[in-house]
Amino acid sequence: MASSRPYRPPFTLTPEILGLCEEIHRRLGALDALPSATPRVQLRRRSRVRTVQATVAIEGGLLDEPQVTALLDGKRVAGTPSAVAEVTNALAAYDAASRWKAGRVRDLLAAHAVLMRGLSPDAGRFRRGGVGVVQGSRVAHVAPPSSRVPGLVEELLRFVDRDREVSLLLRAALCHYELEFIHPFADGNGRVGRLWQHRIHLDLHPVFAFVPVESVLRDRQQAYYAALGAADRSGDASPFLAFSLEATRDALNELAAELRPEPATAATRLARARAHFGAATFARGDYAALYPTLSLPTASRDLRAGVERGDLERTGAQATARYRFV
Repeated sequence: MASSRPYRPPFTLTPEILGLCEEIHRRLGALDALPSATPRVQLRRRSRVRTVQATVAIEGGLLDEPQVTALLDGKRVAGTPSAVAEVTNALAAYDAASRWKAGRVRDLLAAHAVLMRGLSPDAGRFRRGGVGVVQGSRVAHVAPPSSRVPGLVEELLRFVDRDREVSLLLRAALCHYELEFIHPFADGNGRVGRLWQHRIHLDLHPVFAFVPVESVLRDRQQAYYAALGAADRSGDASPFLAFSLEATRDALNELAAELRPEPATAATRLARARAHFGAATFARGDYAALYPTLSLPTASRDLRAGVERGDLERTGAQATARYRFV
């Protein structure tokens, strides 16, 4: 006789996982009380750029944050058609995320259709054949047969939508992991998993519209894959839960640091700018945009000090000057 017990992905509530959940909820409460010196529209825009650049970069995308920003502004950038499509598709998908229902299969399929438009002939459709995940020269994961995919996805999203015994924070991470395990699409599973975790986070707290968790995953990409592999081998999602919750906590901490009063010295402003721009070139206006209350003359003094100390290289002069961190 078949069991009527609702489906729930296998996981173990370890002290580490419980501690991370408490930390995240404390941070969310603290963010509610923290005034922002950065306009919400600008904050959302910056988060969207970082999120999209990161989720595409994890899959080998080559466009950097300034190029993603240009595409967000409707400008043309140098890049292959597929590289540009990956970014414009992801921008559209994250923009539409709040309009989709996290527990609805047809919305997950719609999200995949947007993400993979022009990139996969099966955009918006479940895979129709077997698939394995290859890392290097070995098969790291063999997904369930395609005949089981629709049922598995339906069970998973029903769990996300209805299981109130598991916190929404955990359901978000479990859904991400299970989508990678089921591998429901021929291509684009990683992007869909990260997008759907983001979608569930939006139901947990609206601040997640400003939290680019994906950028932390990109910076810890090897650990990300290792956590997925460890969960596969153990038959328990807990290794991935711990990794994902830690990444979420750290992304929230980054946001909290950004919302505090702006750094008061040129050195601290330049240090934050280095973390933001990396090796990309930027103009004085790009630098000043990081600090909405900073005047252009002060931005010029900061950049001149950085050049004099050898932290920055400058090309061009005055209004056409471009900078790059050494």
